[in-house]
Amino acid sequence: MKYTVLFWMSLLTFSTYGQKEDKVLTGKLQETLQGFKGVAGVYVRNLRTGKTVTINADTLFPTASMIKIPITIGMFDRIDRGEIDYHSTLTYKDSLLYEGEDILGSFKNGEQIALSKVMMLMITTSDNTASLWCQSLAGTGTAINAWLEKNGFENTRVNSRTPGREANRTRYGWGQTTPREMAELVTRIREGKVISPRASERIYRNMVRIYWDSEALSQIPPYVQAASKQGAVDQSRSEVVLVNAPHGDYVFCVITKKQEDQSWTPANEGYVLLRKVSRLLWNYFEPDSQWKPADKIEDWY
Repeated sequence: MKYTVLFWMSLLTFSTYGQKEDKVLTGKLQETLQGFKGVAGVYVRNLRTGKTVTINADTLFPTASMIKIPITIGMFDRIDRGEIDYHSTLTYKDSLLYEGEDILGSFKNGEQIALSKVMMLMITTSDNTASLWCQSLAGTGTAINAWLEKNGFENTRVNSRTPGREANRTRYGWGQTTPREMAELVTRIREGKVISPRASERIYRNMVRIYWDSEALSQIPPYVQAASKQGAVDQSRSEVVLVNAPHGDYVFCVITKKQEDQSWTPANEGYVLLRKVSRLLWNYFEPDSQWKPADKIEDWY
C-alpha cells in the first residue's frame, strides 16, 4: 500500500509540476483577472505541448458541485471491485430529498430508478439529491477521500457529511480543491487512468453531456467535444473543462472565492470571468477558428 501511494504521488508530481510555463498566455490571463473583486485561481495545461499557466493554482478553494467528480469516482471504484452493480435498480425514499430543483427530488417515495441514471443525473444535471445518494453508496466522503489520498491528490477532499471534516466544511462547504488538482483529475480520467480504462471512459462520456453549458462551454464551438463540471455557491463560481480541440486537447480550471458579487444572474462577475477565460483560451489555442457564439445565444440561458 505504501509503495502504491508513493507511485501515484510521484506520477502526479511528474505530470503537473514538471511543465513549462506559457508566459504569453500567463500574461493574457493575468490581464483578464485584473480588477476581479474576489480571489481567483486558474490552471491551464496544453496536453499536447505540456505548457501551463498557474495563477493561484495551488490555493485551496471551494469545489461546490465540482466535488461530484470525486463522488462519481468513488462510485466507480466500488462498481469496478464488484461491490455494486452499475445496472442495479434503486428505490427512492423521501428521506433522500435535498430541497431544490433536482429531477430526482421530484420522485415519489418508493419509485424505482437505475443506479446508472442516478449517476448520470449527478454529473449531467448536477442533481444534488442524486449526488448525496451516490456519496453514501460510495462509502461516504471517508472512502472517497481515501481514494484521493491514495492516488496523490493531497488537497481535494469531500467535507460535507464526512466525519472529522466539520471545520473544513464550515470554511469550504461540500468540498475543497485547487485549480491544479481538479484539472489534473479530469486529465487523468481523459487518459483512462482513473479506476480502470473502462471506468474512465464511462465517466468521461457522462462529463461531455453537461446540461449547464452557459458559461465556459458557451465559448467553445458546440461541435467540439468538451468534458466539464461546474460549481457555484454564493461567493464562489467554478468550472473545470477539458477541450478535445482540433490542434490538441487542453484542460483548464477556474475557481473563485470571497466574491463581492453574490448575484445569481448571468452577469455575476464570476460567471463573466468563466466565459472570458474560456473564450480567451479557445482563441489562443485555435487562432484560425472563425467561430463565435451566435447572436442572442444568451436567450437560451
